[in-house]
Amino acid sequence: MRFHADLHMHSRYAYACSRHSDLVNLTRSARRKGVTLMGTGDFTHPAWLEQLRTSLEPAEPGLFRLRDEIDREASAPLPASVAEAPVRYLLSVEVSAVYRQGGRSRKIHHLVHLAGFDQVERFNRELAKVADLSVDGRPTVGLSSRDLLEITLACGPGACLVPAHAWTPWFGILGSKSGFDSVEECFGDLSEHIFALETGLSSDPAMNRRVSALDRYRLVSYSDAHSPPIVGRESTLFETDLDYFAVLEAMRTGKGLEGTVEFFPEHGKYHVDGHRACGVRLEPEETRRLGGRCPVCGRKLTVGVLSRVEDLADRPSDQPTDRRPRGAAGFVNLVPLPEVLGQILGVGPRSKKVAMEADRLVAALGAELVILRDLPGEVLAGQSPELAEAVVRMRRGQVGREPGFDGEFGVIRVAGD
Repeated sequence: MRFHADLHMHSRYAYACSRHSDLVNLTRSARRKGVTLMGTGDFTHPAWLEQLRTSLEPAEPGLFRLRDEIDREASAPLPASVAEAPVRYLLSVEVSAVYRQGGRSRKIHHLVHLAGFDQVERFNRELAKVADLSVDGRPTVGLSSRDLLEITLACGPGACLVPAHAWTPWFGILGSKSGFDSVEECFGDLSEHIFALETGLSSDPAMNRRVSALDRYRLVSYSDAHSPPIVGRESTLFETDLDYFAVLEAMRTGKGLEGTVEFFPEHGKYHVDGHRACGVRLEPEETRRLGGRCPVCGRKLTVGVLSRVEDLADRPSDQPTDRRPRGAAGFVNLVPLPEVLGQILGVGPRSKKVAMEADRLVAALGAELVILRDLPGEVLAGQSPELAEAVVRMRRGQVGREPGFDGEFGVIRVAGD
């Protein structure tokens, strides 16, 4: 079975996340976007865990689905083109580890995936010894990444840990602020149990491939959705059985991991360097020339993902974009449908006008990822010539780019001149 997975998700119980991030709205958004396999997110939070237990029922091995009456509620407002699409859940949580190692403070985010509620209970018992799990759906623990991995592995067959948004300055394993220079430096004697990395919004596989030390890792991409509408803004495409252990094996070996759907990396909030308070955005060579200081106020710049890749890269930036290690999956860069429509219509992506047009297109053509990635241009043109032109340009990479910096999203222009 070929399907999109989005395994980095948050509930209403995580800090700075929408109160609408419940199972009904997340499932509804998954169907609309074309995502089949979702991470639950936040299973360490007692209130969310109780909702997961009462709202989900076992499906395929290691996976869960909404109970029938709740699933019907999720499907009710959707058009027939997507209302019956299957959605499954995989038990997941993002954990923030804050600790000191190598004479530096480390703040690293990790995705943990487990194969059943018994494993979740064991994991939560261990974390409750070092953190109050009721405070935040994304718990912060005073454990090293290595020790968090050890706790994860002890939970049983299929338990795995994936470093989240690996390059993000503040919380990525390779980030400029508190990260490491290698996976091995972070996880030490347990490094062999790390087999995948999440690229994050500000990098894509082409950037990661500039670092040969990362060739052995499978690259996955997920939305890190803090609200239902942004489910699926990044996803990973699998062709496996719809089964926890089949997905895990694909991430481990690459067989069945067909590729990723990515932001254009310039779209992410930390692609280049800068200081938002002063409106300063800089390319890596400018940052080096300035000694990492803001030319306006003299404070330290936030060094972004592109600079960090340059620091660790042992391959040139002008290598062919389709070059990849043997067995590695491909990828596509896309802009979410509401943003494309907002540019075409000359309004904001959250406007009522965009919502109405998106509803019309989904009803006529199917899920948003199908529209953006799969349908021929002539099919799109039958509904909207302007959309067809914008999507074809986007698929070719013929877009305008204003890179994000220091927490400010970038702008990718797919419509207009």
